[in-house]
Amino acid sequence: MSVPAAYLAVILIWSTTPLAIQWSGDGPGFLFGVAARMVVGLSILLAGMRLLRVDFPWDRASRRVYLVGGVPLYLAMTSVYWSAQYIPSGWISVIFGLSPIFIGVLAGRWLGEDSFSGGRGIGMLMGLAGLVLVFAESTEVSWSAALGVLGVVTSAVVHSISAVGLKRLQPQMPAVSITAGSLVVATPLFVAACVIGSGWPEHIPQRALLSIAYLAVMGSAIGFPLYFFVLKKLSAGRVALIALVTPITALVLGSVANGETVSVRVWVGAALIVCGLACYEYWGRWGESKPVLDKDDPAL
Repeated sequence: MSVPAAYLAVILIWSTTPLAIQWSGDGPGFLFGVAARMVVGLSILLAGMRLLRVDFPWDRASRRVYLVGGVPLYLAMTSVYWSAQYIPSGWISVIFGLSPIFIGVLAGRWLGEDSFSGGRGIGMLMGLAGLVLVFAESTEVSWSAALGVLGVVTSAVVHSISAVGLKRLQPQMPAVSITAGSLVVATPLFVAACVIGSGWPEHIPQRALLSIAYLAVMGSAIGFPLYFFVLKKLSAGRVALIALVTPITALVLGSVANGETVSVRVWVGAALIVCGLACYEYWGRWGESKPVLDKDDPAL
């Protein structure tokens, strides 16, 4: 699969995921929603790998990769599913737009990338200002919404740690194997949390069931391998640029499909985050005469 096609697919999947997450927990509860998604997604992945005879290494180095992917996956997904109960779905994508900044800071420490020079500091400040606006809006809605915002921020930080950690390990294995291994680690944790925390629901609404199925197939079985594939091919910063697009598309989708009201303050916050990300990634390149992408770029 070409890198640009995979990149666009990840954008589409990530744009629809927040709303599907919210719908999947509406009725059966968020713990069942995420656990069912992971069980079905892992089953599809393992069946597909067996059918296609994809290598699934289990040596010490591979297990380390799976742990770096799986444990943060459990923590990040549990946090964002819990938070989706209290905030509009579009806010999730807006807050996750800060991931490039978190990734940049971590990549500067772990990968030796330059994270603070030039306009990157300005970009960070703009992104944080946008987050402050969204958080201020949430406190006026309810304290539960404010906690939901903090939960998504926590999820974004954990996700960023995992992304940079995997980039640092540079695993030489298929992206689908990384996904399957991460899910092998995370899925038992999701199931245990569901059994202890909520148990089997008495009734699963059709919309929740369809959302779980969509997330299992598109979000996990297809979306995770595509994400890891793109992460292997491109720099951590470029992968994080997906967050430039998804906040806007997710806000629009939540408003149209779920009747969510988006205040002016949230739109301004989203704009600050997106503009901050643009400054963070491209400030130093705008003054250069050569194009940002050239024929040697792996994304072309």
